[in-house]
Amino acid sequence: MTMNTIKIDFVSDIACPWCAVGLGALEQAIDNVKDQVKVELHFQPFELNPKMVPEGQDIVEHLTQKYNMTAAQVAQNQELIRQRGADVGFVFNMDGRKRTYNTFDAHRLLHWAESEEQGGRQHLLKKALLEAYFTEGQDPSSHAILLDAAEKAGLDRARAAAILGGDTYAAEVREREQFYLSQGIHSVPSVIFNDQHLIQGGQPVETFEQALLQLAGVQ
Repeated sequence: MTMNTIKIDFVSDIACPWCAVGLGALEQAIDNVKDQVKVELHFQPFELNPKMVPEGQDIVEHLTQKYNMTAAQVAQNQELIRQRGADVGFVFNMDGRKRTYNTFDAHRLLHWAESEEQGGRQHLLKKALLEAYFTEGQDPSSHAILLDAAEKAGLDRARAAAILGGDTYAAEVREREQFYLSQGIHSVPSVIFNDQHLIQGGQPVETFEQALLQLAGVQ
């Protein structure tokens, strides 16, 4: 029996910890049903802070200002995220993540990786970028860090450097960002199945697994 392919658009940002949690859960769900469901996974751009200054902002300062939280609430929330990450195999080093940064150039590389799609390079790049920021505490706006992530994902470092050195894919990324905003996507992760079914947030593995099976007509 031929399996129908389910298209998944994972709308997210490198600077979003719940996106790392959601991706880990989705990956586990996909693996759990791989004998019953075929998946085509695409990563789509969303910037939590499109006007973030080049030098970034202290993470606690940023979160307390943006979400009207106390420093204690930030710490409590980060511990919850760390635990949820551990549940799906993602390592958060909250002490290492001191600042939040602009992520537009990371999205340009992800767009390029999709256009060069071979062997899941876009997926590998997404994971490398999330790990660089949340696990290793690196600056995902730094071109050196972005080039290391591209190379880690098996992409051509020289081509990545050429892209970052200009404005290649800038218009395409902004167009996609505006498209999802126009569709009512204002928080991430937003996981869209077959262009019509939406699941938002860092949901448990079971939520994604059930959705995949239902859409595939398995249950």
